[in-house]
Amino acid sequence: MSIFTEDELSYLRGERRLGRLATVGPDGMPHVTPVGWSYDPESDVVEVGGHEFAATKKYRDVQRTGRAALVVDDVLAPWQPRGVEIRGDAAAVPEPDPHIRIRPTRIVAWGLSEAGGRSTRTVS
Repeated sequence: MSIFTEDELSYLRGERRLGRLATVGPDGMPHVTPVGWSYDPESDVVEVGGHEFAATKKYRDVQRTGRAALVVDDVLAPWQPRGVEIRGDAAAVPEPDPHIRIRPTRIVAWGLSEAGGRSTRTVS
């Protein structure tokens, strides 16, 4: 059983969308970048990767802090914002291809059902 709800899984498995990854640098300054990502249903985690990823600031930030957040969102016409924010424990995984693995500890979702609305929960 997934820690994501059916609405969240449906959204994450739907049309490919860019995400925005947030990390924190050594100076305490936030760093946000657009990234490609994927959901791994076997591990129930989100993975972020890219070109020469091990050399990036975001990868080094996660190596140092073990924390990251990812927002995946969009807006349907005429004005229906929807998305999922995933905050959690993160690992900089070196093999076989360098990537970041985020195990959710907090999930915020909005606009995913016909009723709209927002849900926020802490997960373990």
